[in-house]
Amino acid sequence: MTFVATVLTLYPEMFPGPLRTSLAGRALGQLWSLDTRNIRDFATDRHRSVDDTPAGGGAGMVLKADVLAAALDSVSDADEPRRPMLAMTPRGAPLTQARVRDLAAGPGAIILCGRFEGFDERIFEARALEPVSIGDYVLSGGELGAMVLLDACVRLLPGVMGAASSGEEESFDAGLLEYPHYTRPVTWEGRTIPEVLRSGDHARIAAWRHEASIRDTRLRRPDLTLRHGGVKQAPPSGAQRDE
Repeated sequence: MTFVATVLTLYPEMFPGPLRTSLAGRALGQLWSLDTRNIRDFATDRHRSVDDTPAGGGAGMVLKADVLAAALDSVSDADEPRRPMLAMTPRGAPLTQARVRDLAAGPGAIILCGRFEGFDERIFEARALEPVSIGDYVLSGGELGAMVLLDACVRLLPGVMGAASSGEEESFDAGLLEYPHYTRPVTWEGRTIPEVLRSGDHARIAAWRHEASIRDTRLRRPDLTLRHGGVKQAPPSGAQRDE
């Protein structure tokens, strides 16, 4: 199955952008496809207006529900399996690795990119549109967020990464940050790779990595620890902690 992405945006020229390089770029056209549509093409007045002033007053402009609906309806899937429709907005639910895996396992996605002050809220009531955020900050528009989401999905598609196991044991799986990595030289500027990683004992290495994931998650992302109700200690392995 090919992963099919359609992006609705006021700036289609931004795509594929960085998605044309590296893993995503090599797979583009083979394992996944990307189509962009200009939201302005669905405006009906002679000025091709896509936004208007906010009801109740305030700064900025708001993307119009009728124009957005026409754009979404033009690409909505009629047959199963239907692709989920996502809206990139800081008011959305945070994108998680679990959601990325769900999306990557499906037929693709239709992504609506916000601009200005955002969307007329009625579009979420009228269409099955899932609001998604890539973080607690505000960008100029949803295009960069859409690229982040697509890159996260595409790298998990079968055949994109050289080794299938590369997508396993990553940060945020099981509510933990990934364990730290090392490579040669063994000693660099007086700092040595932990002995356990050079031992060849796979059980000890697995236990060390799990323990390191727990430690780093508690130190760097205590919110993940709270969100997942705490994290379990490393499974018994007979291994002592190595520093």
